[in-house]
Amino acid sequence: MRILLIEDNARLRDLTGQTLRDAGWLVDAFEMGEDGYEALRQVPYDIVILDLGLPDIDGLDVLRRIRKQRMQVPVLVLTARGAVDERIDGLDAGADDYLAKPFNNGELIARTRALLRRSPQAVMPELVVGNLVLPLSGEPVRCGDEILDLAPRERGLLEMLMRQADQVVPKRKIEHSFSEFGDERSANAVELSVSRLRKRLEAVPTGFDIETIRGVGYLLRTIA
Repeated sequence: MRILLIEDNARLRDLTGQTLRDAGWLVDAFEMGEDGYEALRQVPYDIVILDLGLPDIDGLDVLRRIRKQRMQVPVLVLTARGAVDERIDGLDAGADDYLAKPFNNGELIARTRALLRRSPQAVMPELVVGNLVLPLSGEPVRCGDEILDLAPRERGLLEMLMRQADQVVPKRKIEHSFSEFGDERSANAVELSVSRLRKRLEAVPTGFDIETIRGVGYLLRTIA
């Protein structure tokens, strides 16, 4: 899952971004509304967390643009504006939920998970391939009665492989998914994550392995 965070306060942006990353999500964080909106036009985000008091453009205008373009991505408005009429303005402009500052990190995570469960991009509450179950809400990956302890990048890799089970996932696509906006990750990062995920799948064991298709990508396959 990939989140777009638009927040002008540098400290809050860093802390919020890290909280979301610690929960297992990839986060692209921007200070300016225009930059965030342009990123949204290029990347299929699963949710937008949007501050209203931005330095270049009002957050409500960003929200109106999103809805005018018929983008169905869920939007969580994050703002210091606590008045009832301002909350109503945000919801009327197309926000899916509203969280006033200061907020509890646990509540932020809970609200984000709730919106992800309702996201059109999510389509289903969990991915199931054989005895592997990956909840799209961020809850632990399961294999039968066992829990797979996966780092965020390993979980993201497994999600991509499960979404295209029995198909080769191009290495370049995985590299892109590992990269936050404007920050290309090396091929070594992919290979390291594949190696670690292989060990996790073997340790349970899950009955699955990751096959390397040299020069192309990777394939989640059933062990005969």
